[in-house]
Amino acid sequence: MTVEDDIRISLRSRAALIALVTIEEQRAVAILDRIRLERDPGSDLVTWDVAEGFASKAGNGLPAAATPVMALDKIRELVQKNPDRRDLYVLKDFHEFWSKDPMVRRKLRNLAQLLVYTGASLIVTTPRETMPRELADDLVVIELDLPDEETLRAELDALIDGTAGLVCELTGHGRAKLAQAALGLTVAQAKRAFAKAIVRDSVLDDRDIEIVIAEKKAAIRESQALEFFTPAEGPDDLGGLDALKNWLSLRERAFAPEAAEYGLPAPKGLALIGIPGTGKSLTAKMIGGLWQLPLLRLDVGALFGSLVGESEERVRRALRLAETVAPCVLWIDEIEKALSSGDVDGGTSQRVFGTILTWMQEKTEPVFVVATANAVATLPPETLRRGRFDEIFFLDLPTEAERRDIITVHLRKRKRDPREFNVAQLARMSDGYTGAELEQAIVDAMYGAFASDVDITTADLVGAIQRTVPLSHSQREVIEQLRSWLRDGRAQPASAPEGPAGEPGQVRLELS
Repeated sequence: MTVEDDIRISLRSRAALIALVTIEEQRAVAILDRIRLERDPGSDLVTWDVAEGFASKAGNGLPAAATPVMALDKIRELVQKNPDRRDLYVLKDFHEFWSKDPMVRRKLRNLAQLLVYTGASLIVTTPRETMPRELADDLVVIELDLPDEETLRAELDALIDGTAGLVCELTGHGRAKLAQAALGLTVAQAKRAFAKAIVRDSVLDDRDIEIVIAEKKAAIRESQALEFFTPAEGPDDLGGLDALKNWLSLRERAFAPEAAEYGLPAPKGLALIGIPGTGKSLTAKMIGGLWQLPLLRLDVGALFGSLVGESEERVRRALRLAETVAPCVLWIDEIEKALSSGDVDGGTSQRVFGTILTWMQEKTEPVFVVATANAVATLPPETLRRGRFDEIFFLDLPTEAERRDIITVHLRKRKRDPREFNVAQLARMSDGYTGAELEQAIVDAMYGAFASDVDITTADLVGAIQRTVPLSHSQREVIEQLRSWLRDGRAQPASAPEGPAGEPGQVRLELS
């Protein structure tokens, strides 16, 4: 059922007071006007705001009302004069008044109870989900979701058809891709992005998808809790972790229509547990690149606000935005931070965390969740249970073979030929080093060589590695505590199984 259907049913069932939760005020008014004309072409859509007062879509003369209390009084008079009229009264930004003034709340409640016996209804457009408790018995809350691909495609087609002199080189499939790239934007934001692409060179083609994606990045960043990535990383940018890579490659086409036709459900997600610096964040980025899906990073720390109910509203808004962009990858980095406040925040962190867990369990949109955690001991036991994640992987210290891969990847990344270095020697001597520590050692060696106006050598890298104190030495107890997860069989190893005798120079695990 669409939002428009929900509004129609609410009006037909005589819901006299409706809160339409949205930041898209113009789109909301357009939808309500369309519904009003379908119900009764002779009716009116009357809007009120504190700046302009009343305005009539039908062009009818209306009384002045400078304050919200006066507006409610005038609406009562208009309805009592013609109780059978099926007019819609739209109150804009009324949440600013009902949250501060008990007189407004009382008058609004009285008016709603009166309108039940008339043909008119009140609709409050508000960006906030928190409603006054006094109105709970009279108020119907409807959320206007962000526009879907069909709506955005209609806006794009209308803009193309209405722009004189535009050269459109997009096929029907190309238009669909451009509209899909705008998912997650409001109608107004999408129209601005489309317009920017058009006026750049008066030509619309596949290259303009990047312009729309750039606008989407900026818009999502303003949501305060989400960040949009265009993944550039692939499996070759991540050294080692062959078991995890194989698991992901088997699901590379999992969101394609043929997977659903085959009878496969969309994968839910995976949890990456392990030692800091072993590639958990890079893996999340790699998944987006491997599967060619948008990557959204949920900043758990940014979810928490100072106002009552603000944190819960932010997390719900962020999760709805992820569903709008779907299919996508949602990366929840260091998920344990959601509980970092403990009991000192009045239970806000537990409610936010509970909202995330419930959504992960019940979501129906194809959003693949990648949750990373370092301090796994702080997570409640129900966090990592089956149903929320398809698999739990443990990222351990890299083996010698993986260290060779990691060193090779980072040398190539910095425009160096790995064949000019003794990579095998570097891998053997870096037993117990994480991928992040190896990368930093390469960077440190390059800084030293750059300062001396020479190129780096194996000897430079050996010196940088020897100067680095690895986490496996400085936090040995923490790492052993994390490894107990793997020893207890509560996670799958992300690395390929080692040989019967293990590898020389490897930090071995005793699994039994």
